[in-house]
Amino acid sequence: MRTPTVDDFSTTADRLAGNRDPYSPELGSLPQNDVDEGDLDNVNKTGTTTIGITTADGVVIATDMRASLGGRFVSNKNVQKVEQIHPTAALTMVGSVGGAQSFISSLRAEVNLYEARRGENMSIDALATLAGNFARGGPFFAIHPILGGVDEEGSHVYSIDPAGGVMEDDYTVTGSGMQLAYGHLEQTYEADLSNDEAKTIAAQGIKSAAERDTGSGNGVFLCEITDDGVEIQGHHDFDDVI
Repeated sequence: MRTPTVDDFSTTADRLAGNRDPYSPELGSLPQNDVDEGDLDNVNKTGTTTIGITTADGVVIATDMRASLGGRFVSNKNVQKVEQIHPTAALTMVGSVGGAQSFISSLRAEVNLYEARRGENMSIDALATLAGNFARGGPFFAIHPILGGVDEEGSHVYSIDPAGGVMEDDYTVTGSGMQLAYGHLEQTYEADLSNDEAKTIAAQGIKSAAERDTGSGNGVFLCEITDDGVEIQGHHDFDDVI
């Protein structure tokens, strides 16, 4: 066994100099991305029109199926832009594909950890708060999703903006085709719609946006959320659901 020398103690003292508590845990930091505005044209974006509607039965979410590069080139015609993240909740992908996928994975992991630790599902309001905190403080780049879910308090639809703002409404729309879809929903939405009625209205809203918005198109994914769970189906032909 080697006996420490004076030089060993001096080296340790120098390394700990300025550290008030050398025994405290090291704090990590959130990962940072180095994407700047000049890189945006080369980022896969969903362009997108996404719709969330509360109903008497639960929640209906609809999205188009197109991804683009810089809004000028269609890079994928079969993108599923709504994912289940909770036993009775789903989140849409709006903005950069990488940022949205990372956001969904992080939320899904937190939901699973919550259930494992507490033995119960996270409330949708708590999930919306968590999503807003992640959007505000995390490295998730250029996202503006819709969160929809059902819990003991009823049906919920939230819009989550890139700065972390969380707004609940009876229905909401995000994405590049939102103005076109909002016009349709303002004319057709009614309180206490059934899920079947809401799916037809939401699909019509996506179709309206796809007619004029170059970032939206190629079909519709419909997500139906009830107390029993989440069901997601894709349709390339709007006539199948309208």
